Amino acid sequence: MASDNVVTLVGNITDDPELRFTPSGAPVANFTVAVNRRSRNQDGTWNDKLDGFFRCNCWRDMAENVAESLQKGNRVVVVGRLQQRSWEDQDGNKRSAFEVQVDEVGPSLRWSTAKIEKSQRSGGGQATGGQSGSSDWGSNNSPAPVGAPQQSDEGGW
Repeated sequence: MASDNVVTLVGNITDDPELRFTPSGAPVANFTVAVNRRSRNQDGTWNDKLDGFFRCNCWRDMAENVAESLQKGNRVVVVGRLQQRSWEDQDGNKRSAFEVQVDEVGPSLRWSTAKIEKSQRSGGGQATGGQSGSSDWGSNNSPAPVGAPQQSDEGGW
């Protein structure tokens, strides 16, 4: 991981992660993190300032772990690389967006607890075990890199 393009986000997931599969079968999970900054006013009340919404993408085993473990409202710590994605819309206008390609993600333990369980993968790559409501923060057992696959695998996400 190059140190010149590393971002760390701490915030809340705005919706349940969406798990999809590329045409070649690679799992990808997408989720958005809302980052807020909280400060205390002179009168003792709290002031919340929204720093932004950040679209996050993760691949392969991590994508399946994220989809199984995280849900809307969870406070997370995300480490990844900021990347710009460009495309042309239906009207021929050039569009672009910045997204975080996730290298690591985990629960923020500032105001909550998590039960850590190593994820088990069967031959088909499907998660096994795990209980509803538990946080499954397993390691990536795959020898393949976790970064984004080749352009042809992205499927427009």
